[in-house]
Amino acid sequence: MNKYKSTNVSGSGGIIGSTGFIIGLLSFISFRTFYLETNLFLPEILAALCTIILLSGIGLIDDLLGWRKGGLSKRSRLILIFISAIPLMAINAGKSIMSVPLIGPIDFGIFYPLVLIPIGIVGASTTFNFLAGFNGLEAGQGILLLFSLGIVSLFTGSYWLMAFSLCMIASLIAFLLYNFYPAKIFPGDSLTYSVGGLIAVISILGNFEKIALFFFIPYILETCLKLRGRLEKHSFGKPTPDNCLELNYDKIYSLNHLSIFLLSKNNIKVTEKKVVFSIW
Repeated sequence: MNKYKSTNVSGSGGIIGSTGFIIGLLSFISFRTFYLETNLFLPEILAALCTIILLSGIGLIDDLLGWRKGGLSKRSRLILIFISAIPLMAINAGKSIMSVPLIGPIDFGIFYPLVLIPIGIVGASTTFNFLAGFNGLEAGQGILLLFSLGIVSLFTGSYWLMAFSLCMIASLIAFLLYNFYPAKIFPGDSLTYSVGGLIAVISILGNFEKIALFFFIPYILETCLKLRGRLEKHSFGKPTPDNCLELNYDKIYSLNHLSIFLLSKNNIKVTEKKVVFSIW
């Protein structure tokens, strides 16, 4: 992808990154249980862990089917991701009172766990998967977003949520060593679903959904551009013999395309690395 001469690259490597996060979080639980001797927030931590495991599994299934049948259908994908939110719904995660601009605080009551939580999980995991297709892009974006949420968790006193961010950041950094240009392994949906879902999980449990929504503005824009292409246009560029990139379409259907367009308009040699750095 995005290279003039194609080479064989391992796919679905994101399951390794997700597994690293799961091991890290289980180690964190063990440390709190046996050393600190506290079970504070344990239901929330275990519910979050279940959600990420489910998302990773769904992503892996989507990847495996993608090699043969084009992946899961859009309907099946949404239903399965909705199911992954059930652990958080079951414990009534987060707070149902939210401050809405121009209106003020609103208590959503039972509507929050039954509707808003699954919408958040489905929305974050699927839209995070949209802005992808370039070596290191997804892992790098995940590191930046989770680092920002980790800082927010620190300043709001949610230290246990900061551990969520740190576990995934450590796993993503290790993964990025092999995923950065030229990639030796691709993340696949098993990573993008779990990272996007984790961002939603942290935001819900930490009650800073509005901050996460602000961080997700690029993904909201990406979704709008994808809808412009009826979710049928690819995010890749058109590689040239000298391994530079050109626009694949006459119109912009992704932030990746926008980056290629702006770089070329400024007479900058467009490479995959430069596109990734410009989006970061």
